[in-house]
Amino acid sequence: MDSLSITANEKLEEGNMAENGTLILEARNIYKTFPGTVANADVSLELHRGEVLALLGENGAGKSTLMNVIYGLYTQDSGEIYLNGEPYAINNPHDAIKAGIGMVHQHFMLVPVFSVLENVMLGAESTQGPFLNKKAAEKRLRDLEESFGLYVDPHAIIEELPVGLQQRVEILKALYRDVEILILDEPTAVLTPQETEELFKVMRRLTERGVSIVFITHKLKEVLEIADRIIIMRRGEVVGTTTPAETDEHGLASMMVGREVILEVDKGPANPGETVLEVFNLNIQDQNQLHSVRNVSLNLRAGEILGVAGVQGNGQSELVEALTGLRRYNSGEVWIDGKRMPQEKPRTLVEQGMGHIPEDRQKHGLILQYPLTSNFALCTYYREPFSKHGILNADEALRNAEELMERFDVRAPSPTTNAGDLSGGNQQKVIVGRELSRDVSLVIASQPTRGLDVGSIEYIHKTLIEMRDAGVGVLLVSSELEEIMSLSDRIAVIYRGEILKVLDAAAASREEIGLLMAGHVSE
Repeated sequence: MDSLSITANEKLEEGNMAENGTLILEARNIYKTFPGTVANADVSLELHRGEVLALLGENGAGKSTLMNVIYGLYTQDSGEIYLNGEPYAINNPHDAIKAGIGMVHQHFMLVPVFSVLENVMLGAESTQGPFLNKKAAEKRLRDLEESFGLYVDPHAIIEELPVGLQQRVEILKALYRDVEILILDEPTAVLTPQETEELFKVMRRLTERGVSIVFITHKLKEVLEIADRIIIMRRGEVVGTTTPAETDEHGLASMMVGREVILEVDKGPANPGETVLEVFNLNIQDQNQLHSVRNVSLNLRAGEILGVAGVQGNGQSELVEALTGLRRYNSGEVWIDGKRMPQEKPRTLVEQGMGHIPEDRQKHGLILQYPLTSNFALCTYYREPFSKHGILNADEALRNAEELMERFDVRAPSPTTNAGDLSGGNQQKVIVGRELSRDVSLVIASQPTRGLDVGSIEYIHKTLIEMRDAGVGVLLVSSELEEIMSLSDRIAVIYRGEILKVLDAAAASREEIGLLMAGHVSE
């Protein structure tokens, strides 16, 4: 009988014959090095059936490296992996998938122009003679969707789906291959709070049915909410194991960083000065001629932080892209320091004193194939001290990269390492270091702490406050409502492309902002 004719529920019943709580995976004394870096130093962990094991640590702590070893993307220098008590050699992802191990990476591994069904089938195709058996594959996919509540249109094209649904496709792809162990690498880094809660519901359904989950993250509240056990890593080593009942956010943060971390933002009152950014009646239409931004008007003064709050997908991305010269707007005006800015001229905006921390670090923030020396100098490479008479000064670029790597704690083997070889969090710190170390009067920060650990978040929050206090105007766009409320002096709430209200942050409540984010405007 074709294995695809077995329903998802039958497979789950079959897979749950082993009792939850039994030991399913062991990594013993894993050691993994890269040139100039010890990523994992004698690391061991245990995973039990039906549990959520959180792997917590700073960027560069070795979390993803360890999971990439278990998934077969890397081969350990020494150490062993045991599955159900027996040694198992994992030399590549095919070996891992065969053993029932699946992994959802922080940056999704999907083919954008393929449908959901085609992505799920890819590499695990069922055939009927010389042809693909799409009908049987779709039936199995729908069985999985029904069983786990992971509903998504099998015929939808990936690039047309929001990030939260793309992540569902990745999980379905793993379940389609009958995983018993699911590794989620920073799964909430690009999700809204609502999408995160939906993910947690899915994770609970999975563990109830015997699937074991390794949850890699740096978000302390999420760990305390979803994990059964917590392993903390620091600089390639395991420094502690605990449970949510035995610790709190401060305890976890201290173990991660190795020192006391101030989780609350410490800031005094703002002293606003002259207006640095003015936006008048901005309108933007997307590729389908739908209005993504409607008549937005804003003003930002030197020495203040204006937060933009809203559920992701309500025009924030398009607004930021228009303000930074990455997107053309249909009508309206943008003024910086009293000068009207041209459209689609990022260099003009940079030279006018704008710093930009983009939402998509890989697409708009870095050249992944270039070394850190070049990425740190991207905005000013054509000017002294990095260039003179059209000749680049490699020594100055190297000195600059070394200085910013130390200042912003960018963990990489060397300044000549390519940006694409860094973890997502370290890539973000390269951008933040480059943009916040320049002489700027205005910073537009879109999701500035996405993918960062508590130590780095603490540093970036402190830096943004210091820039505000030094007279820089900061436009902060974040999907983290707590970040908006703790950093902002004023808060503009955006809904379906419109600014519904601008609030004084000191007087605003979570309830009021939440209602506005849902489109409810009080009389």
